[in-house]
Amino acid sequence: MVNPETVLDDAEHSSVYVLKPVFDVSNPFPSLPPIHSRDIECQVFTHRSYHARPNHVFEDHPKDPSPDNEKFEHLGDAVLCLVVTKILMENYPLLHVGPSTKLRSLVVGNATLANISCKYGLHQRLRLHAAQEVTLRASLNIQADVFESYVGGLYCDQGLLAAETWLKALFIPYVKDAYHHVRAQHGLPPASLLDNDLPAPADTGKGVGRITDVEGNGSTRGHLALFNQLMNKKKLDVEWVYTTEVGGGTVTTPIWNSRAEVEGEVYGRGTGRTKKAARNEAAKEGLKKLGIDL
Repeated sequence: MVNPETVLDDAEHSSVYVLKPVFDVSNPFPSLPPIHSRDIECQVFTHRSYHARPNHVFEDHPKDPSPDNEKFEHLGDAVLCLVVTKILMENYPLLHVGPSTKLRSLVVGNATLANISCKYGLHQRLRLHAAQEVTLRASLNIQADVFESYVGGLYCDQGLLAAETWLKALFIPYVKDAYHHVRAQHGLPPASLLDNDLPAPADTGKGVGRITDVEGNGSTRGHLALFNQLMNKKKLDVEWVYTTEVGGGTVTTPIWNSRAEVEGEVYGRGTGRTKKAARNEAAKEGLKKLGIDL
């Protein structure tokens, strides 16, 4: 019999961080929900080595579907990722996608799943080829795979709600452990030191997510890039003609006028405190000429 602590010991010798949430009387380890269908349950615990079928087959014959658990494992992986992602969004709604992805990878990694699998004794119920049984049963990857297979089997047997109810109770402590670990990796203080202690961000008046023209005309600056992109795609050369506005601005900061000409035809005109700002305004008119009104 493989002890869950042995799986932890093996994982700890690698570079993978091993999650060790605390389960006790107040937070018990959830019991394993039974799979009611005997056929599904049998297939969930059947490793492909048991029937020694060829691996490199594109598709099974309709009258001879594969009896192993790989399809349930594939499905279980998707269900598990869905539920863990939902846990992350519900418990850490402000977490960005990058750290969230790292957290999820840690939670659904083989080291975590193998440890859970051994706690439930799922690996002991596997049907394996006799010649490979000892090696496969002790494999961290196989132990993780059979857990995913069980998740997929439960989903097929009872639907998403049953699988999600079990997985949430099981994985919320693992997600919390992973959150604190990844947070520390980013050099951040414990979450308990933050929360309401931090002052609210100052209101700059610029609005969230708005790109402003730091060169002074207050408009967005994306028009120029798009205009140039379209001109390059059409293989047309743009000639930019500049003049300074008489009586405009100051000696050190004149007002620039820009004109975008394509094969002698004026596509747009613009004004700004810098040449680039003026070009952007001219590009905005140029986009309208091309039928793109932003």
